[in-house]
Amino acid sequence: MLSDAYRPEVDLVPAPGKNHKVLGRLSLPERTFVADALRTETVGGVLLLAAAIAALIWANTPIRESYESVRDFHVGPASLGLDLSIEHWAADGLLAVFFFVAGIELKRELVAGDLKDPRAAALPVVAALCGMAVPALVYTLVNVTGGGSFDGWAVPTATDIAFALAVLAVIGTSLPSALRAFLLTLAVVDDLFAILIIAVFFTENLNFAALGGAAVGLGVFWLLLHRGVRGWYVYVPLALVIWGLMYNSGVHATIAGVAMGLMLRCTTRKDEGEQRSPGERIEHLVRPLSAGLAVPLFALFSAGVAVSGGALGEVFTRPETLGVVLGLVVGKAVGIFGGTWLTARFTRASLSDDLAWPDVFAVSSLAGIGFTVSLLIGELAFDGDQALTDEVKAAVLMGSLIAAVLSGVLLKIRNAKYRRLWEDEERDEDLDGIPDIYEQDNPAYHLRMAEIHERKAAEHRRLAEVTGGASEENDGPA
Repeated sequence: MLSDAYRPEVDLVPAPGKNHKVLGRLSLPERTFVADALRTETVGGVLLLAAAIAALIWANTPIRESYESVRDFHVGPASLGLDLSIEHWAADGLLAVFFFVAGIELKRELVAGDLKDPRAAALPVVAALCGMAVPALVYTLVNVTGGGSFDGWAVPTATDIAFALAVLAVIGTSLPSALRAFLLTLAVVDDLFAILIIAVFFTENLNFAALGGAAVGLGVFWLLLHRGVRGWYVYVPLALVIWGLMYNSGVHATIAGVAMGLMLRCTTRKDEGEQRSPGERIEHLVRPLSAGLAVPLFALFSAGVAVSGGALGEVFTRPETLGVVLGLVVGKAVGIFGGTWLTARFTRASLSDDLAWPDVFAVSSLAGIGFTVSLLIGELAFDGDQALTDEVKAAVLMGSLIAAVLSGVLLKIRNAKYRRLWEDEERDEDLDGIPDIYEQDNPAYHLRMAEIHERKAAEHRRLAEVTGGASEENDGPA
């Protein structure tokens, strides 16, 4: 989500005598990149929301048997160990595309983005870690007191950035770019640790032959990239082989997507006249496929759970499901807000003059929407117990819905302030394509504005003379 152009102006190690700002205004290149990334993610989020609603309707109407038939229909070569249901193809296959894009984003952050600079990385990393640790702790405490299973501790730790942006689009809030960028950075770090959780805690019964084959395939993939070999007809078949071997190894197949994404070069070679890195070009091509097809189809075949009154009531009575709901709604908001406040507090940084701490809390509560990765982790955590898996999915949906409503209300309260900030960021009175707020230190800008105001003043003087002459004629004798 964030490139070398995207570097939030958050310096948490102030120089002597200087008070640094948390969540300050983005530079123009950063703001431009964030706007482009948000555009694709928002469209994908709306499609994701539509797919989730379609799944719920399909699974809760008289034709629900057709939903189960399609979801459980098996297809694929059994001889290769790939005779999978449509649901598994969506979770293990299509989400590999999603994690491939996430891998590119992570690589770019690590080599050229916000995570490259330890000082700039402090705020989003600490906030994201707290935003994962506190929900896990909330889930654990609920299940300790209620006698539930600890297997689902990782379910409420994830944030779904696409769904969160879809909520922003639906409620129509004009969230300032600094807060949107903060949310995007949180999601990048969140994705990194979600990937680690899946790889470490949900890998069993390793097939070392298949894992070795996947490692060899990844080595060939890296060598081809290093040698500058081009052509989708080379990489796509190789990627499919790597994915198939990774699936049969016992490691979750989405890890193959992450590994390949991390291998792409995400820095530009200026001496060769390169405008965009290979990673950025490929991400630009693949992101619409991920956001517009892979993730919505995963939602379509994963979000179809029973949502009767009784089932929804059980979400708040069973410790596993209650832990997921409270983890998403309470744990995420408290964890991210607390991590942000503590980081600012102990680095003597102050919040941007344009924002208030309730704004940070509202965005923190928005991060409680944990749809896609939470559903995936829920399936992995309770694999073999379909009834509990469905209940946990219902809890993810309920928790995400509550977080969306809560954050929507909090953001709407401040929307008038956000709209003024947004209009300031967008205003371009000299029509040079650069918002005026970014040209306050440019003498040429002030000279252009002086010319514009002089022309307007001359026009007003001319109109005053015309209207004044007309008034004198009307006041003359009949």
